[in-house]
Amino acid sequence: MNVQTGEPGGAPGGRIRVLLAEDQSMVREALAALLGLESDIEVVAQVARGDEVVDAARAHRPDVALLDIEMPGMTGLDAAAVLRTELPSVRIVILTTFGRPGYLRRAMESGAEAFLVKDAPAAELAGAVRRVLRGERVIDPTLAAAALVDGACPLTAREREVLRASADGSTNAELARRLNLSQGTVRNYLSTAIQKTAARNRADAVRIARDKGWL
Repeated sequence: MNVQTGEPGGAPGGRIRVLLAEDQSMVREALAALLGLESDIEVVAQVARGDEVVDAARAHRPDVALLDIEMPGMTGLDAAAVLRTELPSVRIVILTTFGRPGYLRRAMESGAEAFLVKDAPAAELAGAVRRVLRGERVIDPTLAAAALVDGACPLTAREREVLRASADGSTNAELARRLNLSQGTVRNYLSTAIQKTAARNRADAVRIARDKGWL
């Protein structure tokens, strides 16, 4: 596991300990540098993969985990859900390029306390880290408004799973083998997903669901 760490065992002066998960090294290092300028914040661990988040959190016991959504191994949303179960005391901030209402809803369902887009000012990010430790929720106001307008995702978890798996162009037979379902069941899930997204076909349903942040 490629983990860069600060000193374990507690930060001096009661500083807020932050775990930073971001697969793009330049972005991750820039965020770490910006947070490091804050006198009350210390980045104690950095990881580049979603499936490294929980192990790093166990090792370094951060107060706040700052997670990107799109990462190899596991998405930030899935990592947030596991982290919430394994280490419920860790506050979770989702930071992403993708300002999609569906992502916001899924982030909140995963147990995140904050959701910010990456072009937010650095002071806003540092402020969010402090606020979640006070028990507040911090949500980008534009995304919050869009989520209310957009409504909840109409797809069930199983429909999302099948639609997501179909994105690589696999046939129904291939999907059935991969997901341990019958071809008829796969066909029914895809048909329902197409109807619910008002799409023209399977590829269009995938595009619409991704644009909404449902996948």
